[in-house]
Amino acid sequence: MATAHLLRRASSAFLSSTTTGPLRSRCSLPRLRLPRAAMATDSSAAPFQKIQIQREDTTFDAYVVGKENAPGIVVLQEWWGVDYEIKNHAIHISQLGGGYRALIPDLYRGKVALDVAEAQHLMDGLDWQGAVKDIQASVKWLKSNGSPKAYKHLCCGVVLYINMFTYVLLKTMQAGVTGYCMGGALSIASGVLVPEVDAVVAFYGTPSSELADPSKAKAPIQAHFGEHDSFVGFSDVTFALTIIFTKTLPRFFLIYKAAKSLEEKLKSSGVPYEVHIYPGCSHAFMNTSPEALKRKKGMGLTDENQEAVDLAWSRFSAWMGRFLGSA
Repeated sequence: MATAHLLRRASSAFLSSTTTGPLRSRCSLPRLRLPRAAMATDSSAAPFQKIQIQREDTTFDAYVVGKENAPGIVVLQEWWGVDYEIKNHAIHISQLGGGYRALIPDLYRGKVALDVAEAQHLMDGLDWQGAVKDIQASVKWLKSNGSPKAYKHLCCGVVLYINMFTYVLLKTMQAGVTGYCMGGALSIASGVLVPEVDAVVAFYGTPSSELADPSKAKAPIQAHFGEHDSFVGFSDVTFALTIIFTKTLPRFFLIYKAAKSLEEKLKSSGVPYEVHIYPGCSHAFMNTSPEALKRKKGMGLTDENQEAVDLAWSRFSAWMGRFLGSA
């Protein structure tokens, strides 16, 4: 899939330009030791309910956290898989505003990468169209599994109890999608391809044109990028002046990078959109746990900017609150 190729090419270029020694050589191994890829652990799973979702002829696991009677948000993994950091994000999202019900679909079917080479291998093997179907099934699950409690309505002094299925007729449950890196690209794709999605927030990732065209977005999309993101063509920000020499005269072209290109396409889509750039930040700037910071430093990503992280979360909360409401 072209989106995987974009991220693979971008990450390879990034690593070759920022690292030397063991990490670079490990990323170019002809044989990847896939058995080292761990199954998803339960180290941060305590608040989560593990469920199974059916779509077509396949079933996949998902992890749910948050209020049952709250609007739902599908939270999409980075290329690592369903690891500690994506669970950290889901827990945080579930506690924003009046609360949300966050659901993480396991797109890798239980595998979690332990290093960059394995993450690249797992992402290369992802069925991207199938992942979009997983997202659609997850959104539908959230919309059809609202609060089971009864709601009270007063009519002429008489208390009437109606169940959730009746309540749906009066108030449709809302569901959004968010994602990071690979999940960011998929979240934008869902805003184009999944009609049930009510809002999208994407972090540092854009889909290939073969997967989805953001100019055809149907859902409101908010996107976040770090100013110094160097994953070229996938989540980078700046644009460059390119000179192509012909037989007659040199021709000059402005080549817009991923963030700018996304903004132009969303502008033509007609849907509400926002594209935010965070000065001084690089790729994966939202990952702030000690484990994530250590992993980022191993990739040459040394920036830490809590002010930018807090600003991004406040924008996230305002966007989802605007289009999904709150519990």
